[in-house]
Amino acid sequence: MVPKIRRGSRTHGLLVYLYGPGKRDEHIDPHLVGSWDGFAPDPGRDTIPDLDPKATLARLTAVLDLRVKQAGDRAPAKHVWHCSVRTDPGDRMLTDAEWNTVAQRLVAATGIAPEGDPDGCRWVAVRHADDHIHILATMVRGDLRRPRMNYDFKKAQAECRRIEKEWGLRCLNPGDGTGSKSPTSAERFKAERTGRPEPSRETLREAVRQALAGAATEEEFFTRLREAGLRVKVRTAPSGDALGYNVALPGDRNRNGEPVWYPGSKLAPDLSLPKIRSRLADDTVDQTTPSATISSRPDWSPPAGARRSAAGIAEHVATLLDSDDDNAAAHIVGVGELLDAVAQTSPAATRAELAAAAREFERATRSHVRAERAGTRAIRSAARGIIQAGGALGRGEDGGTTAMLVSPLVLVALAAARWHSARGHAQQAHASRQTAEHLRAAYRQTAATPMRALHDQGRALPEAVRRTHEATIRTALPQQGPQADGTPTKTDALVATLAQAEQAGHDPEALLQRAIAMRELDTAEDVNDVLVWRLRRLAQLPAHPGEATPHPRAGTRQPTTATNDLTSNRRAPTAAARPGSDPRTRPPRR
Repeated sequence: MVPKIRRGSRTHGLLVYLYGPGKRDEHIDPHLVGSWDGFAPDPGRDTIPDLDPKATLARLTAVLDLRVKQAGDRAPAKHVWHCSVRTDPGDRMLTDAEWNTVAQRLVAATGIAPEGDPDGCRWVAVRHADDHIHILATMVRGDLRRPRMNYDFKKAQAECRRIEKEWGLRCLNPGDGTGSKSPTSAERFKAERTGRPEPSRETLREAVRQALAGAATEEEFFTRLREAGLRVKVRTAPSGDALGYNVALPGDRNRNGEPVWYPGSKLAPDLSLPKIRSRLADDTVDQTTPSATISSRPDWSPPAGARRSAAGIAEHVATLLDSDDDNAAAHIVGVGELLDAVAQTSPAATRAELAAAAREFERATRSHVRAERAGTRAIRSAARGIIQAGGALGRGEDGGTTAMLVSPLVLVALAAARWHSARGHAQQAHASRQTAEHLRAAYRQTAATPMRALHDQGRALPEAVRRTHEATIRTALPQQGPQADGTPTKTDALVATLAQAEQAGHDPEALLQRAIAMRELDTAEDVNDVLVWRLRRLAQLPAHPGEATPHPRAGTRQPTTATNDLTSNRRAPTAAARPGSDPRTRPPRR
């Protein structure tokens, strides 16, 4: 049950809309289901013969505005309180009497008309659809004072949660005031009218977040906005210092032909200029391109190197989120930037799911927990590296390393869900779980080809080699390895990876134990897949099995590569990005 509260100054105008046909003839049988005294005239079902409905509408307006006129100058300028209340599509249809009860409880809970108070404000509840009502109240009490309306939205939300629980309706997550502003009805109708896939506010919010991902300076952030094709207006003080910024979509204009500007704070609470400055100042990223780390091979493309590096960082972040430390809130913000970076540089085949994951996780990055951002430099630098490395292909090493990165990001999203749940952040926890589902779908798309090739390579190994590595898996993971009775399990890709690691000079048993010890595997949808990507990253094996395997040193075993340390400030060598691959030179991808 969702309440939405607005303020206005025209009682008659709102009543005309509520009792009218609607903007698309969606209003059916508008009628009163409740009022302050139970005897208010009903323009929708007035039984007096030959009475003009407009006259009844005028009578209803007059009785609602009576105290407003009596108060004169003491009445508030916006004296109309308008609250729409909608049930979930899966809920049962409430009767008029039940909607009357809902309206009475909401006006009492918000202070409009407290229970037992004869001087409460006048109000009516109009129903013109099965799933919602509109409550209209005039905010002048019988004693001509204004009602106490502090935190009316929060009080309405809390009362709706109680009604849902008592009546067996779908229980929504309680709000905490950290959500982004939803598009208005006018913005949604405008998007439909102009053929846009979504309201401008949502398009701009995603574009601003993508411009912020991995940005090192305020100037770079504004440059990315302009290069993405947005109109940008920076508000400055007389001293020349920037105070804030507004953005607009090209071609999005109001009735006067002027651009429709949105300040960053109205897109999301954490996109105001002071909040952006705080993020940039607290944890400045490396301004060199960290896409090709010391662990990258020269024959791998910059996008592949950037994703491989970010995969190790994501593994470490998942471990940090398992702790009960409030500083994990900062790492969650960094993960949001990483998802934004991956979404805008991914191939078309996986872009939709990754963009959906980034959008969902945007809600998980905001809570009332305030934490130091120390130690998140590496993850923000990883996001920057992915941006500067340019767009990745959906095949070859680019595609394989995308799967290598998305695999631990699923575990990161689930770890974030547990962290938020432990603190009662219901909306953020739900958003994290939804993010994990989108990431799983993206993983299945991008991992299908390389995993199929690895399975084929595993089955093609000599029997003796297969048995040796199957025994290693059975010893390390009894529940995952082949059974003693010969019952087959899906370990072919893992067997192939261990064989390739041994060929490259690594100790398969030690490498597997290290991969297992990196983090718990209980939340993994497929343990074998998770271990395959961990092993291939640790052993510096190609993510795409069609690539050549590194040659081992004669008579030696190569040491495995250390996991990226989030607290390290060591700068990585810079790799040249491919010409024209910078996504900031393209308009925001949808």
